[in-house]
Amino acid sequence: MPTDPDFAVTATPAGTRRYAAQHATAADAYSRAGDLSLSSLGLGTYLGAADAATDAAYAAAIAEALRLGINVLDTASNYRCGRSERVIGAVLRERFAAGSVQRSEVFVASKAGFVPTDGRAPGAAIHAATIGRGLCSDDELVAGCHCMAPAFLRAMVQQSRANLGLQAIDLYYLHNPETQLQTLDRAQFEKRVRAAFAALEDAVAAGEIAAYGVATWSGLRALPHERDHLELAQLCRLATDVAGPQHHLRAVQLPLNLAMPEALTLRNQWVGGQPRSVLEAAAELGLTVMTSAALLQGKLARMAAAAAQTLQPSQPLAALQFARSAPGVTTALCGMASVEHVRENARLLGQPKAAQDAVAEALPGARVVALP
Repeated sequence: MPTDPDFAVTATPAGTRRYAAQHATAADAYSRAGDLSLSSLGLGTYLGAADAATDAAYAAAIAEALRLGINVLDTASNYRCGRSERVIGAVLRERFAAGSVQRSEVFVASKAGFVPTDGRAPGAAIHAATIGRGLCSDDELVAGCHCMAPAFLRAMVQQSRANLGLQAIDLYYLHNPETQLQTLDRAQFEKRVRAAFAALEDAVAAGEIAAYGVATWSGLRALPHERDHLELAQLCRLATDVAGPQHHLRAVQLPLNLAMPEALTLRNQWVGGQPRSVLEAAAELGLTVMTSAALLQGKLARMAAAAAQTLQPSQPLAALQFARSAPGVTTALCGMASVEHVRENARLLGQPKAAQDAVAEALPGARVVALP
């Protein structure tokens, strides 16, 4: 079996630079995340039925993405009842064995928070998978589906590693932790986040993950007075409480698209006593930003048509161009479950990112909003 020349179990600076050098056709096709070179587009695996036909479509799409220069793969323990992790693992084993890509060249992210099920009798299955296994208490299972108890997270890391067939996962997110704020007050929530971060720091120390992050839907787009608001600086302080300044909280994920531009336009974060957008705050705090929902499940056609005038002549690619070109974004994630979608989207890697004024012009009427 061919071996990785870097003898790596995670993505490495040398491996990702090598991959970028082999595939880059535009100067900014790849972005820096620390010392890693990551494609400015990443393949997401959230959408689709939990069936064999969708598995096969994703397998072909992932293989094509790796061939065309996309080296960021994003999934979660609960996506498609765990099948998304498993199909990524199957493709990676095949590609590693063939020698067409090396472990050190590919960046794989997964998540835990929502309890995976097999899609049948979810209420009973969720109880059996958490409380029934002694992984959390009744009150630690929130909204009937979300858990970030340390024992649960440790079990999910092991499950994700097995599903993906990887000794170590490059980035493991705490998935939508703001869900817990449906029932917890802020002090209780922060106590649970500290405990979750401690469990993830233990996974880093054990060589099971290289780093961890926080993946959100609403938390980083909410206003400070809203119940589900998350403050990046406070998350970093909680990580520092757990592991000191050398903590391994390295990344955040949140939606950014033409219809949901808040990461770029809403200064709802405070860093050093100043209001900042999420993208600005993340840069100041040294956090990598991965964005999700670049196409909002195909719902951006009208806005993409208008944006194409300044960003990109193809409507779907205009939406992707906006997301990957926003200042501070490392990788814009997009669900790609077909070879055709991968080939279309990967064309962007051959084109420069849009200028910042073009990104601003793509949001007619939008302006940066700073909170008092």
